[in-house]
Amino acid sequence: MTMPIVFRSLKIICRQNTHRKFKFEFPIKPTKTLVYYTHNLQFQNTQNHFQNSIFQSKTSRSIHSLENSHSLAEKQQDADSELAIRVQNTLKKYRDGPVRKIELALDLCCSTMTQDLVLKVLKRHRSDWKPAYIFFNWVSKEGTISLSSCVYNEILDILGRMRRFEEFKLVLDEMSKREGFVDEDTYRVLVNRYAGAHMVEEAIGAFNKRREFGLELDLVSFQKLLMYLCRYKHVDVAETLLHSKGHEFGIDMKTMNIVLNGWCVLGNVREAKRFWKDIIASKCKPDVFTYGTFIKALTNKGKLGTAMKLYEAMWEMQCKPDVVICNCVIDALCFKKRVPEALAVFEGMKERGCLPNVATYNSLIKHMCKIGRMEKVYELLDEMQEKKGSCMPDEITFNYLLKSLKKPEEVAGVLEKMTLNGCKMNNDTYNLLLKLHADWDSEEKVRYTWEEMEKNGLGQDRRSYTIMIHWLYEKGRFEDALRYFGEMENKGMVPEPRTKILCNSMNTRKQKEAEEGGKSARNNDQSPRSSHERNTKKKVNSVQF
Repeated sequence: MTMPIVFRSLKIICRQNTHRKFKFEFPIKPTKTLVYYTHNLQFQNTQNHFQNSIFQSKTSRSIHSLENSHSLAEKQQDADSELAIRVQNTLKKYRDGPVRKIELALDLCCSTMTQDLVLKVLKRHRSDWKPAYIFFNWVSKEGTISLSSCVYNEILDILGRMRRFEEFKLVLDEMSKREGFVDEDTYRVLVNRYAGAHMVEEAIGAFNKRREFGLELDLVSFQKLLMYLCRYKHVDVAETLLHSKGHEFGIDMKTMNIVLNGWCVLGNVREAKRFWKDIIASKCKPDVFTYGTFIKALTNKGKLGTAMKLYEAMWEMQCKPDVVICNCVIDALCFKKRVPEALAVFEGMKERGCLPNVATYNSLIKHMCKIGRMEKVYELLDEMQEKKGSCMPDEITFNYLLKSLKKPEEVAGVLEKMTLNGCKMNNDTYNLLLKLHADWDSEEKVRYTWEEMEKNGLGQDRRSYTIMIHWLYEKGRFEDALRYFGEMENKGMVPEPRTKILCNSMNTRKQKEAEEGGKSARNNDQSPRSSHERNTKKKVNSVQF
């Protein structure tokens, strides 16, 4: 529950007194949210009185009440978004300061607190755990609202993503103390982040502790564990668990598919074939996903001939290819520059009753952009917009179009089309724009894109910093490149090996230059001329004194 208006007003007065004691760099003003609520409460009372005294109509009161509630909800969302940006700027400004100073700054910045606001602030710091964790602890201590498991899951995910497992465990322990607070989403975060950090025992431990958390040990949760282990390349562990624990829940085709997909994604076709034989020998009957997984593995390993034979054979079986398998075949043919065959599969699937979706068109557009067949690209784009529904262009479509651009002036047109189609820019789009402008050496646009990422609440990720560091290195701006590298590490991001090698070489070069500069200065000091100059300066200084 939020504080009543009177208490919030008193809280602001206290904060103003605090501001006089601790000098912060931003002025204290009454927030729009507080003014808005006060105004609306007065207005509603007047309006209700007016309706009661003149109209005496229950229907009229209901309609006005509904309109006011919608208006309040919309304005509350706008107020939360605006306040989230202010909180983000405050956290950024005092990021490296003492925690107490950050908390005081937050006291001055936030007069209202809602679940939605807390989530918005946390989501703006997905790649920067420290301010997110400080803000979360501050909100918890304030006690103005009771935080839901949704908020706890969000901070848990941020900490796990940045591999801050000490803080991660503290949050989890706090959640475990509350009955029914750990939910399925918490479990998903646990197995995902532990497996992602290659903490296999902890991931399995999270599954075994489900009953302690008040959750059931069932097949779905077991499949989720196997899926995340396979995603992070622990397929051998997943298969061992399947054979040792699978009988407790009953092994079905979906469970077998998870492990098969794990071997295929890992690129181990030999193990995939072995496991395929295990499936055939078992009571489970291969389904569309099983065939699709195996076809994908074959195409990834360049065995397109075998994949095509299996694909064509499926049309003769009861288990016919779905759109996912067709997309996989089209993508593989395009990759091998067998574009006419890919277009033949595209037309054939439509004739056989398998309707294409946005991913089908995206596969064709991606490769058409690469070979410069832009007239075909825009023909496909028009077709997508005509068909609508599952064929409507998405962010991936426009990212391929952006990637194909040759001039900075063309960017605005693609972004405009993107907006008209209702697509929002995501981290991939911003990073792509950052890379394009860096390649075009448009410093102003690089800076603008970097700032826009932050304003829109996405925040810079590892890819963003990598682009900036490598671009600045190529420009010879080593100091700036190292500053971004330091900022990246300070946020808890693990740099790519190539970026680390690059920064090590810059530091070595910088050290050598400093040593050479020091030697040069000492040589100048020891020269007779410089000695004479020093003596002259001493005489002058003594006369002036």
